[in-house]
Amino acid sequence: MVMNVYQPVQPHDLLWGLPAAALPSDAPAWAFEAIRLGQPVVVRRARVAAGLVAVGVRGGSRDQRYATHMKLDDVERRVRPEELVAMTPDTDWPALRALQQIRPMMDALGLAWGVAGGAGFELASGVPVLHADSDLDLIVHAPEVFDRQRAARLVEQFASAECRIDLQLQTPLGGVALREWAGSSRQVLLKTADGPQLVENPWLAQACAA
Repeated sequence: MVMNVYQPVQPHDLLWGLPAAALPSDAPAWAFEAIRLGQPVVVRRARVAAGLVAVGVRGGSRDQRYATHMKLDDVERRVRPEELVAMTPDTDWPALRALQQIRPMMDALGLAWGVAGGAGFELASGVPVLHADSDLDLIVHAPEVFDRQRAARLVEQFASAECRIDLQLQTPLGGVALREWAGSSRQVLLKTADGPQLVENPWLAQACAA
């Protein structure tokens, strides 16, 4: 198992090694097939018991997503979204062209960022999942407050990209959509391990209280 105990798994990481036998017997057939083909699973946000990680199996269509968990001891390989930023794609979809296009502005943020979603899955696994209308999903690790004006400027910069870009800010408390944080709503949706929560500030723990 190539895991660093000082780098715990994070949402959007891709993991290999889930045995097909570990899937519940009532899991869909396509999920078993994806695992048998050696495809990775995606780390998701959810509370699980010690020694486990919440993951999702990805199928061939948008409606094929199966939530489960795996043992950390079964992890054979992990690829983080940040590791995919500099990869040279083998295909020429708009989402991958957009990645090349926006890389300088993303690097200029001075924050760790990475590629998630279909683009990240295809870059890491080689499994063709992108198409002409695919969005480019990105994450940015924002340990400190990323102010709303800065978020709005970044959304404006994305307007010239070759496809729609959906970016999620990863705060210490969860994930918030850049476009939502850049908007005018007082509260925004924060995705946490305990489920989605409406908060005023995704960086303040007291804002997440029920």
